[in-house]
Amino acid sequence: MRKKLLPVALAGVALAAGFATPAAAAPGDTIVTLTVVGAGGLTITVPASANLGTGTEGSTVSGQLGSVTVLDQRASLTPNWTASVISTDFVTGGGTASETIPSINVTYWSGPATATSGDGTFTPGQPTAADAQIINVPRTAFSHTGGTGSNFASWNPTVEVAIPSGAVGGVYTGTVTHSVL
Repeated sequence: MRKKLLPVALAGVALAAGFATPAAAAPGDTIVTLTVVGAGGLTITVPASANLGTGTEGSTVSGQLGSVTVLDQRASLTPNWTASVISTDFVTGGGTASETIPSINVTYWSGPATATSGDGTFTPGQPTAADAQIINVPRTAFSHTGGTGSNFASWNPTVEVAIPSGAVGGVYTGTVTHSVL
């Protein structure tokens, strides 16, 4: 009888040991994601109008346009941008040769930033009056390189118009266009 009890006893001990100590559960991983989006895109704002003042033929008039701001809310890993500027001819009356100041007579300098935010490098296209450029073709007004995330820069550019000899009297109107890419 002893022979029969031993295997039954061992089986009972093994069964009891299995219930007495539960096996450890394997760890469970949860992959969690979230999305970061920019609050907006890349925009530029400019003054609606500016008056450079009054001058005579053969003289030069100049003045600041007012605040130009590039706002980069793309939340980019590489938030690089370049703001460009170009001018049209300035005309009065019927726009004849004597009523036109060609855009080759229009110069621009951005000056330094009046405000910035974000990291990276903000670079004025023309930091001083000595750096002024003719804007009959697109010129770099301001740029941003490096850093990450969102940023902005503002500047108050100066425009100078050389009035040619022989220009007739009148209110001359031209368009200075800023754009950003």
